[in-house]
Amino acid sequence: MPRVLSVYFDEKLVGKLTQDDSGRLSFLYDAHYLTSGNAFPLSTSLPLSDTVYEDSIVRPFFSNLLPDDFARYRVARLLGVSEKNPFAILEIIGRECAGAISLYPEDQIPSPQKTKDYEFLGEQDLHKILMMLSQRPLLAGEKDVRMSLAGAQDKLAIALIDDKIALTKGTSPTTHIIKPPISDIPDSVFNEYFCMLLAKNMNVAVSPVEIRSADALPYLLIERYDRTADHHHRLHQEDFCQALSIPPELKYENEGGPSIKDCLDLIEKYSIHPAFDKIMFIHTIIFNYLIGNADAHAKNYSFLYLKGRPRLAPAYDLLSTAVYPQLSKKMAMKIGGKYNSEDVYLRHWVQLVPDTQLAKNTMEKDLKKFASTLPKKALSFSKMLEKKGLSSPVFDKIQAIIENRCQHVLKYWGMNS
Repeated sequence: MPRVLSVYFDEKLVGKLTQDDSGRLSFLYDAHYLTSGNAFPLSTSLPLSDTVYEDSIVRPFFSNLLPDDFARYRVARLLGVSEKNPFAILEIIGRECAGAISLYPEDQIPSPQKTKDYEFLGEQDLHKILMMLSQRPLLAGEKDVRMSLAGAQDKLAIALIDDKIALTKGTSPTTHIIKPPISDIPDSVFNEYFCMLLAKNMNVAVSPVEIRSADALPYLLIERYDRTADHHHRLHQEDFCQALSIPPELKYENEGGPSIKDCLDLIEKYSIHPAFDKIMFIHTIIFNYLIGNADAHAKNYSFLYLKGRPRLAPAYDLLSTAVYPQLSKKMAMKIGGKYNSEDVYLRHWVQLVPDTQLAKNTMEKDLKKFASTLPKKALSFSKMLEKKGLSSPVFDKIQAIIENRCQHVLKYWGMNS
């Protein structure tokens, strides 16, 4: 017998996700939603329509709402379902996903709460939860906890209320994401914090971040960009794999995933400000290259829907992977046909832009500006953080990567950083 989940934006029914007896998924927009006058699509890959979308289109979108790889396996095992069954997982934990989507069993209707429902956490409680995330990702299986976040790293969605950490209950939206240290990646919290601050200073849009600690355990606290300014409502978003109908297991270009050109074409086709967003996307590509972030795949870029219209979302998951010898050096997306950073030269960068002199000149100017500015900024930030009592060996390692990458780039013009 087919099983059905209702898909909501806040308390507004958007459509029905159905799993048939053979496990195939389909999706149909709700007729009232389509005629509401302010309807917008779940995804660029699922345009508004009164026709039924089949498994090949539907499965990639909903699968990308779930954690990646081994994290998904651990969640599924805790829930007693198959990691290959996104419907079954979302049926249990799909109340609080990335963006504005919530999924409920067909017989349940989310009711607006006049008062928000939270469970406030003391420092010791938070420490205990963060320590157990590796065994219980997203607190899967915990009573009243129904959250799903994409990505391979363990994380926790929480609400920050009057500067206090809380788990949300019922339909209350979370406001922030907590990332604890990654067990096999030393100083990951300090690494990402440093890179996010540096990105902001280079005018790469990012969400506000800060380092906090729970019983001496450092963690990264990141404000969710997919929430309204008052944190009372969810904003819709989708990553570029969802937008392009690419399953999460194919997120890397060398495995069949999106290329930089695919992402630029997507922005050109759907963004309400394509010219600006393409520039911002290229700036993020440059920044990731210079900090040594080889893991900047298509799931790490997203559209944020503002009044139902897509814009490039702020950058996230900015981490210098190059400082860790155990991590792959192969870039997630090729630059001018090259996966190895050392093989990338000016002629490869200009292949990313249209074949016009203006576009090539702009690329050269932006590349030169980033490469000549970033090393000084990194040194300045490291000193500033040290004065604030935040120091980590990873800061020097990131600076060394940046210095090396920028020197490589500036050799095109016979310059030094």
